[in-house]
Amino acid sequence: MYSRTQNDNGSYNTRCLYCFLTIASAVETEQELDRIEGNHVCPEKALSQLLAERSNVTAHALRN
Repeated sequence: MYSRTQNDNGSYNTRCLYCFLTIASAVETEQELDRIEGNHVCPEKALSQLLAERSNVTAHALRN
């Protein structure tokens, strides 16, 4: 999930809403933003998913 803002000159900035890092600034097109956002590996989101999976495995093991 990203927050995009448009600058006065028409270019864009984008920020990851999980880790709050600025992923790109002064990008000319929305297509380029899509590409840049698609390449972002968010450490916060990855850790959250890993912990959720681990929690599910643990919960399943305790039920059996």
